[in-house]
Amino acid sequence: MKLFISPGACSLSPNIVLHELGLPFDLIKVDMKTKKTPDGTDFLALNPKGYIPTLQLDNGDVLTEGAAIVQYLADLKPESKLAPANGTFERSRLQETLNFIATEIHKGFSPLFNSALPDEVREIFKKKLLHRLGEIATTLDKHDYLLGEQFTVADAYLFTVLGWSKHFAIDLNQWPTIAKFYERVAARPAVKAAIAAEAALNKAA
Repeated sequence: MKLFISPGACSLSPNIVLHELGLPFDLIKVDMKTKKTPDGTDFLALNPKGYIPTLQLDNGDVLTEGAAIVQYLADLKPESKLAPANGTFERSRLQETLNFIATEIHKGFSPLFNSALPDEVREIFKKKLLHRLGEIATTLDKHDYLLGEQFTVADAYLFTVLGWSKHFAIDLNQWPTIAKFYERVAARPAVKAAIAAEAALNKAA
């Protein structure tokens, strides 16, 4: 398998999941400006959407959208318990959580990266994001991870987007359970390995 990423972006999530699963894969950096890989491959030919993460299977099939990718990966090794079994209510709960992270937290951060955004508009987006993070905190007040005591692909995704908070002076300590969650996930060996792998790609560039 090949996972196409941009270091520091949302593609860290499936990178973490692959390390958690211990599956063999190649990590390939995409230049998001030129849409090229280091060997000159046209990324748009692989994923016309032009964004990451993108997963290419050994048979050539391509899967996009982070929430779909992490569930596909988790199902390759169901014994990992990174995702509840398909067809169960718990799996629907996972999908609900992934959708919330994607549409409310991930996309809540997105406009803040726009340097052309007027300050007053930026504050509107930031206020809404802080409210949504408060809802995440309410969930984490009840248990260590988003779905309970078991780490899942949803936690990998949440950890990834929470990492962007430092760019916008959002102190996670205002939600103690979120801050503890972030530290807890950061300490996982697979998370450390995924972050190190991305750092190595950046250094090699």
